[in-house]
Amino acid sequence: MIRTLVCENVRLLRAGLVALLSHPSDIQVVAQLDASDGIVPAAIVARPDVALIDVDMHGGSRALSMLGDAVPNCRTLALYDPGHPGRLTRSAIAPANALMPKTASADRVMSAVRCLARGDGLVQSTHTGRLAGATAKNPLTPQEATVLRIASEGVSAAEIAKRLNLSPGTVRNYVSRAIAKTGTRNRLDAARFADRQGWLMPSAPWPQ
Repeated sequence: MIRTLVCENVRLLRAGLVALLSHPSDIQVVAQLDASDGIVPAAIVARPDVALIDVDMHGGSRALSMLGDAVPNCRTLALYDPGHPGRLTRSAIAPANALMPKTASADRVMSAVRCLARGDGLVQSTHTGRLAGATAKNPLTPQEATVLRIASEGVSAAEIAKRLNLSPGTVRNYVSRAIAKTGTRNRLDAARFADRQGWLMPSAPWPQ
C-alpha cells in the first residue's frame, strides 16, 4: 500500500486529489492539509511514502525541504499552476523529487505516485523540462555516494571497507543512510537509482 499525503490550499483541487488517490486499491491517503505549516508534523505522524504538495502556496518550497530532513523515505511530488510559470523558480522546486502541473491527467498523477514510491526516478513535467531537471538534488554525502559506487560492483561490505580503509560497520552505516535517502529496498537498488540520477562519485580518492 502506497501511503500518500496531500497538501493543497484550494479546497476543490484538494478534494479532487484525495478522491483520485483514494480510488486505487494500492494507494491510501493518510493525511490531507490546506497549509504548508502542517506538512512536517503530519508526515512525522502519518509516515507517507509520497507527498503531493502545492509548491505555489506560501511556504510550500520550505516545507518540501524540511520534509526531506524529517521523513527521508518520503518522496515528494511538487504540483504547480502552469498558468503562472513565473512563480516556478529553481530554488522553489529544488527540494522536490518530481514536478507536475496541476492540469496533469489523473493517469499521469497516479503513475507519478507509483513511480516515486518504487524509487524509479524523477517524473519531469513536459511543460518545464529545463527547470524540472533541477529537481534532481543529490541527497547523498560524498562518502555515501562513493560507498554506493563500489557497492554497485556487487562486492561485500568487508571488501568495500578494505578498499576505503574503513570498518565494515561504518560502511554498513553509509549504505543504510543511502538506502533511506533514495527510498529503495537494498544497496544494489540504491546504487542503481543513484547512478540513474548521476549522484554516484567517479573513481577518486576517498573524500575527507
